Amino acid sequence: MTIVVTLVAYLIGSISFAVVVSRAMGLPDPRTFGSGNPGATNMLRTGSKVAAALTLLGDSAKGWLAVFLTDTLFATAVPPSYKMSLVAVAVVFGHMYPLFHRFQGGKGVSTALGVLLALNGWLALGTVTTWIIIAAFFRISSLAALISALFAPFFCFLLYGVHPFTAAVGVIALLLIWRHKTNIRNLVAGAEGRIGGKRV
Repeated sequence: MTIVVTLVAYLIGSISFAVVVSRAMGLPDPRTFGSGNPGATNMLRTGSKVAAALTLLGDSAKGWLAVFLTDTLFATAVPPSYKMSLVAVAVVFGHMYPLFHRFQGGKGVSTALGVLLALNGWLALGTVTTWIIIAAFFRISSLAALISALFAPFFCFLLYGVHPFTAAVGVIALLLIWRHKTNIRNLVAGAEGRIGGKRV
């Protein structure tokens, strides 16, 4: 049952709301412009804040939903903390490499946020606060995401110590960093776009 639940979480993650929203609103496929990333930040480049907000909400909600449903509906022989940790990683991985969209997914920030919220509200709050502070100072979404990803496992360790949740958040952080490798190169080169500005 645990394998089935993990697979279901991956399939939930494979629903790319940037693609769904763009099709529903008659907007260009987000994988064909800007950063090519099907996420909320790139959806802002369409000029539609509604589309970006719906993408953020949908991608976050699916991360939260996968973990929440696993915790409340699916009883397995595996302890809840281990089961939720597997699902947390699976839903983020599904967002990054979605089965339904030729494995061309997003970078996982919004979905990871939903996962953190489902695991622990304080964990999500600490990570979001880190993102807001870095974004406010530097106006670079990717930099804020990378630093938040680095801090999230630390926050989780403060809350739980050595725990399956801490391991899962650590794996998610590594996945996020890997998916931001192009942004890291741009940051080093000083070519990364800023929030509210045109992509360099």
